[in-house]
Amino acid sequence: SELHKLHGFPAAHATAVKPAEFDLQLIGRRDPRSNNSWMHNSHRLVKGRDRCLVWVHPDDARSRQLQDGDMARVSSRVGSIRIPVAISDALQAGVISIPHGWGHAGEGSRLAVAQQHPGVNTNLLTDHELLDSLSGNAVLNGIPVALVKDAGGYPAG
Repeated sequence: SELHKLHGFPAAHATAVKPAEFDLQLIGRRDPRSNNSWMHNSHRLVKGRDRCLVWVHPDDARSRQLQDGDMARVSSRVGSIRIPVAISDALQAGVISIPHGWGHAGEGSRLAVAQQHPGVNTNLLTDHELLDSLSGNAVLNGIPVALVKDAGGYPAG
């Protein structure tokens, strides 16, 4: 696909990585009160509104019948997470954004405050086959994903 050529991915990856149902691109973001995951273990910094939300452009939300506060399932070729929705025109249509550094419900987590505000782990969506052609590092932004409304409870993952 043109997206993969632009980013230097081999043509063989184009069909394996971005099937038609993965019509959105996931990008990360930071929040001033959670620039690092250790900040999630400070009650003073995690209190208040939920910051681990998927931002969705109004057009993409409308086409998926999503509203603010709905639960959504975000899926990539390799994983899936459930997360609350926040509709925002701060994004371009076709792009969703989830903050990274969350996902404190995992086994072995010893951050007592952070476990009370677990959020989701976006690393579960990163594809081990998508590598940046220049650095050889994992692709962490522009991940092809699908987004659907999910009627279940608060996310795990």
